[in-house]
Amino acid sequence: MPPIIYEKKERIAFITINRPERRNALNFEAFGLLAKAWIDFRDDPDLWVAIITGAGDKAFCAGGDLKEFIPMVTQNIGEISAGGGSQTLGGDVPVNASLVAVLRDVEIYKPIIAAVNGFCIAGGMEMLQGTDIRIASDNATFGIGEPRRGLFPGGGSTTKLPRQIAFPWAMEILLTAEPISAQKAYHYGIVNEVVPPSDLMPTAIKYAELICKNGPYAVRKVKESAIRGLGLSMKEALDQEMIYSAEVFSTEDAMEGIKAFQEKRAPNWKGR
Repeated sequence: MPPIIYEKKERIAFITINRPERRNALNFEAFGLLAKAWIDFRDDPDLWVAIITGAGDKAFCAGGDLKEFIPMVTQNIGEISAGGGSQTLGGDVPVNASLVAVLRDVEIYKPIIAAVNGFCIAGGMEMLQGTDIRIASDNATFGIGEPRRGLFPGGGSTTKLPRQIAFPWAMEILLTAEPISAQKAYHYGIVNEVVPPSDLMPTAIKYAELICKNGPYAVRKVKESAIRGLGLSMKEALDQEMIYSAEVFSTEDAMEGIKAFQEKRAPNWKGR
């Protein structure tokens, strides 16, 4: 079986990290395949939402494989920090596959749902911060463990986490490198729901299906406005929001949504 399973079912992309014997830690092959899956999801107009999870019930993702991937990073850190790397994946996948895989160096404005089972640490936690809706099983554990190994969490955590949750909680996670429970992650606002393991994927699919009822173009623009607005002043963000609003209101989907409401039927979205 490949280390990454990528499936398309109707409008939903299912991405499964498939190395349960290694707590779903990512080796170089897995990083490359995961990066390609994200790019394909982004570019496929028939896919409206993605669900990312880990195989088995022990781990979502334990980050980079310490035996294989981390030594490669150490040997090529100069190239990686400069935005490149010595590995070429081909096609539209950027050379620096590891940062695409953990959703750091890629812009995806389609919704991404994380279904977290077991360990979500290091690179797994960094990837989580690039998702939009997060469901955790009650046995999930979250943490940024790189400092415990003398490493730096370069997948975006020092930038994203303090923006996503309260600063003291973010710094607790980043500086102590101690894992936290699913219940604590919910309290901190890292995840949306904590459910029994048997309810994990059904809950994630429920969210995906709810999103798919909405106009896909409008959903993408809502996410883009929210993310881009984080890096702007309030006035700049509001001006940008107005531009996106005008774009969405001028689409076929906007007219279809109003028509469907008037006719008391489900809309037939075109994504344009």
